[in-house]
Amino acid sequence: MQLQKTAIRVFIFALLASNGLQAQQPSAFKVSTPEAQGVSSAGILNFLNAAAKSKTEFHSFVFLRHGNLVAEGWWNPYRPTLKHTLYSTSKSFTAAAVGFAVSEHKLNLDDKVVSFFPAGDLPSPVSPNLAALTVKDVLIMSDGQDPDPTARVVTSPNWAKTFLALPIPNKPGTKFLYNSAGTYMLSAIVQKVTGQKIIDYLKPRLFAPLGITDVDWEVSPQGANTGGWGLRLRTEDMAKFGQLYLQKGVWKGKQVIPAAWVEEATTMKIMQDPDAPQGKKDSSDWLQGYCYQMWRCRNNAVRADGAFGQYIIMMPDQDAVIAINAETPDMQEEINLVWQYLLPAMHSGPLPADAATDAKLQATIAKLALAPPVASTAAVTSISGKTFAMQPNPFKINNISFAVKNGVCTVDIKNDTASYTLPFGEGKWQAGTTLMHGPYLLTGAVATLTGLPAFKTAGSYDWKDAQTLELVLRYIESPHTETLLCYFDGNNISIEVKNSYEYGKVAAVLKGGGK
Repeated sequence: MQLQKTAIRVFIFALLASNGLQAQQPSAFKVSTPEAQGVSSAGILNFLNAAAKSKTEFHSFVFLRHGNLVAEGWWNPYRPTLKHTLYSTSKSFTAAAVGFAVSEHKLNLDDKVVSFFPAGDLPSPVSPNLAALTVKDVLIMSDGQDPDPTARVVTSPNWAKTFLALPIPNKPGTKFLYNSAGTYMLSAIVQKVTGQKIIDYLKPRLFAPLGITDVDWEVSPQGANTGGWGLRLRTEDMAKFGQLYLQKGVWKGKQVIPAAWVEEATTMKIMQDPDAPQGKKDSSDWLQGYCYQMWRCRNNAVRADGAFGQYIIMMPDQDAVIAINAETPDMQEEINLVWQYLLPAMHSGPLPADAATDAKLQATIAKLALAPPVASTAAVTSISGKTFAMQPNPFKINNISFAVKNGVCTVDIKNDTASYTLPFGEGKWQAGTTLMHGPYLLTGAVATLTGLPAFKTAGSYDWKDAQTLELVLRYIESPHTETLLCYFDGNNISIEVKNSYEYGKVAAVLKGGGK
């Protein structure tokens, strides 16, 4: 009977694909109906309906129960084969690299941070608090620094040296303060003791056993992976990592990472705000305690957590994993949707089959999409073939030109050192690739995005009125989108540049004239 249900489900996917809707790729997990794993299809459907009305722009989700895939979805133009920027979810993978190094006796958690760096990188004198700082202190975000030094560190030419030179007013291990630069130090330490960047160190130990193949990671000016951010991999690969930890480090019968490390890494080590009132703690998933580069959650869960809502939520009580990529202004709201809809959808045993609701769920998943701008039917300004010379601007754009043909607006942007060609579809998403950097929180970091391949994009355009062209460019391996509102006035152009994570704020206004 279960085999028959699965066959019907696969047929539904194929039927949806034949109708031109979004089909899912074959999964690394055993596929099951939700009800067979004790999950209500109606509950997942309610989650998706609530997500559509929330502040959060969802890009993808994967839902595992008892190690089985019960639901997954991607909002077009995002798709299963794409990597996605993880931001600070990267930290949990860095901690795993530390765990492997500890298990291989390459370092100990009580090793002093200063012991890994040459005298030329150390301040003189070394303060008592810096001398006392251990690997474990850094793992639990208790470096003792205040304020968070990350902005100062990543804008310097030598990140480790700058980190070590900054004051440490608090005794390490006593006070929580989120510190992404500290996670970079963990990456640098693992590289020093293994002779490999952590991405290369993790490949045979973590990525290969889990079947994770399409992965990249930013590097510092010194060639170490950034550690605290910069990892990109697929949503399903995020779920694999969560399932590995849920299974105490076992994958397909093999102990990939020691069970003792998994237990240690997911157990609360320090409270973020010990004096917070109970009411505040009860409503926050950021006040449940911090582990080794992971957060404790309400409902006895633990998560890897990245800016704008990149989550791997591991729920041992429910034997479930939920991986999400998104862009949100309210990360708590995003988790609340999980607690409000997916948590109560899970039951202790199998549920009666509900083929009708499951089919409705699959149809909804197949139609998930982020709508492109609506194509205009009004007469518009003729811009095809026009080139505009731009006045000095923060983006250092010298020229911008437009060509419109067969429903595609091709935009060429030139600066002092490069030229970029970006395609935009009329009322649809047009796929493209570019080396031009898009919106990113770490834009100011030295060597930011260095070494990564060309970025995949999806562009769409519409005319807001006869003189106003809207260009929407999604960087679909990241959470972010850039919108350019181009105002044409005779031979002149004015462009408002907005990035999605600043939520409506105009980043800059560019002005130029026809050549």
